[in-house]
Amino acid sequence: MNSTRIIGSYLSPYVRKVLVCLELKGVPYQVDPIVPFFGNDEFSRISPVRRIPVLIDDHVTLADSTVICEYLEERYPSPSIYPQGAANRARARWLEEFADSRMGEVLIWGLYNQVAIRRAVWGEAADADLLKKVYEQDIPHLLDYLEQQVPAQGWLFDEFGIADIAIASFFRNAQFARFAIDAERWPLAAAFVTRALAHCSFAKLKAFEDLIQRVPPAGQREVLMAAGAPICPQTLGVAAPRRGILKI
Repeated sequence: MNSTRIIGSYLSPYVRKVLVCLELKGVPYQVDPIVPFFGNDEFSRISPVRRIPVLIDDHVTLADSTVICEYLEERYPSPSIYPQGAANRARARWLEEFADSRMGEVLIWGLYNQVAIRRAVWGEAADADLLKKVYEQDIPHLLDYLEQQVPAQGWLFDEFGIADIAIASFFRNAQFARFAIDAERWPLAAAFVTRALAHCSFAKLKAFEDLIQRVPPAGQREVLMAAGAPICPQTLGVAAPRRGILKI
């Protein structure tokens, strides 16, 4: 089976979503663990909005986690990460989109970017007013919706799949920002996220994530290689960061 290369940091929820799918499908892969701000000109060529992940294999080069996961499903259909039936598949895609867009906006750009990325990459302080809004308005609104969607037991559909993966991936970054779901206010959402992040496909990645979450971007590749992560020999990373095209 062809070895697939994934460009992007283990700490990205979008990269994590793709890596979990690769783990579930048993597809061998290597990672170039760059933070997107540290990508070179070749990275800009293959990811024109300077976002991660990028997948490179013997067939295609793709940028965008949803497109990548759909490609993996079609190329490696078993086990499936999408439910059976048109209605269930549509709902799974909606929940994935909700995670990638709204949860990304709130938990990554509103929370994780403020408390982690701004300081580590740009040396900037968090926006206190924005964080207040995130904690008091945006996160509760998001969790109110999820509380009505997730099951009391098991997964959103019959098997662990794309909707479960996408939702849980963002709450992993919320953990890095020291946010925990209030289990008294949102018991179903809290239990669901705990179950999903305990799944073996997430657990395998957790050790590498924990290892580098406090390591500066320039040192993460070396630390991961020493820990036995499947790091590819070439990198598209550079020493100095530059901002991407999109703000969110």
